[in-house]
Amino acid sequence: MFSRFMKKLTAIALPVTLLIASGQSVAFDKITAAEKESIANKFANVRSELEVSDVEKTDIEGMYLVHFSRQGSVYYVPKGDYFFTGDLLQINKTRFVNVKETRLQEPRKAAIAAIPASEMIIYPATGEKKASITVFTDVDCGYCRKLHKEMDQMNALGIEVRYLAYPRSGIDTPSYNKIVSAWCSDDKEAALTKLKNGQPVFTAACKDNPVAKQYTLGGRLGVTGTPAIILESGELLPGYLPADKLATAIGL
Repeated sequence: MFSRFMKKLTAIALPVTLLIASGQSVAFDKITAAEKESIANKFANVRSELEVSDVEKTDIEGMYLVHFSRQGSVYYVPKGDYFFTGDLLQINKTRFVNVKETRLQEPRKAAIAAIPASEMIIYPATGEKKASITVFTDVDCGYCRKLHKEMDQMNALGIEVRYLAYPRSGIDTPSYNKIVSAWCSDDKEAALTKLKNGQPVFTAACKDNPVAKQYTLGGRLGVTGTPAIILESGELLPGYLPADKLATAIGL
């Protein structure tokens, strides 16, 4: 039962829906260290592995947003000690705004911008670059392979595709070792394409490769599956989109 709860808790780290409105920022206030410690102890007393990393006040009186170090976040109400593992949506005129996702777009955008291009595997746009997407990918993921087969179409539409590694099975697994081989290859783009086509590549493991670091970062940014597409705005689109629909989502 607890494992199912943890999976659900992880899955709502940064929930995303098609109803997210871009461009609206929602700022929450921080709380005192004593308040944070009190709330952290509430969760730790039940499950010691639930390590609270941050707590913020929401716009709703008496409701807090509690972030865990590795297991996502929840909304918490001290009166009655209630919490829920879902989305908080706000009605904004003609749109529903996913509050948590919207306010985390800027931090996500900043985290992606801080990654050196040398640590990514990049497939540049053909001709003029009109947009770029950052995709957390796994070489054994069927929909990742499907997206990759449309690389020529995406590039022809002016979309630069920048890959980060997210082996879904975790670190030190066969999928992890395969994707490390791509990042350690002399021709990273060709190696990654071969792996996504189910072809073998020379197994290599280079020192200080960024795969484990990127996998950890993905979890912090709300990646729970692959492909996970992050737009230049910081918005996260979970799952596969055909090249033409992806171009529409980007605004091309």
